[in-house]
Amino acid sequence: MTPYYSHAGISIYHGDCREILPTLPKADLVLADPPYGIDYTPRHPSASASRAACPALYGRSCTFGDHEDFDPTFLLNSAVDLILWGANHYAHKLPAKASWLVWDKRVDPKFYGTNNFSDCELAWCSDGRPARIYRHLWNGLVRQGEDASVPRLHPAQKPIELIRWCLTRFPESNTIIDPFCGSGTTLRAVKDLGRQAIGIEIEEKYCEIAAKRLSQEVLDFSGASS
Repeated sequence: MTPYYSHAGISIYHGDCREILPTLPKADLVLADPPYGIDYTPRHPSASASRAACPALYGRSCTFGDHEDFDPTFLLNSAVDLILWGANHYAHKLPAKASWLVWDKRVDPKFYGTNNFSDCELAWCSDGRPARIYRHLWNGLVRQGEDASVPRLHPAQKPIELIRWCLTRFPESNTIIDPFCGSGTTLRAVKDLGRQAIGIEIEEKYCEIAAKRLSQEVLDFSGASS
């Protein structure tokens, strides 16, 4: 299969990861933020300024595949280690002996009672080491270390600092696969750390966005994808 993008040890494949993964060598680490099966569709804001600030979040359908229950079984033998975000939604389909990573999204108590979303997100980690917490404010337009006027690139966007933190848990993992790479945050973080990665994305528009982010030679702090 010909990559959609390939440069300096980073490749992107456009297609269904369930079909592409079996054709790839086993990776050191799979770091994935799959559709959780919660059928999330963002609401339209009343203010046009909010739409302009975050166009990816409004007037869109939910993340591709999010209307179906997610089965992570096909990922379990694709790498030596795995980090799977949103795994609390499909934990009953994963091995019980593992670890959990917690992303505290609110940090500041003043945000605790002012949102309709979870205060944290959870990731299942295969290494069996102690659970860890990462604190990084990500509350709507209030985003730690980021300019709120910079549009988000994907409805399930995560901060690039969070992904870098995940990668520090596996410093010896030199080949990383993100089977749901979205706008390419994991790939960008891997590139910044000088490692190699493969991303797979089923929607071509995000393949293009990810390729553009990877073409930047400076460190990118514009946010994250699924």
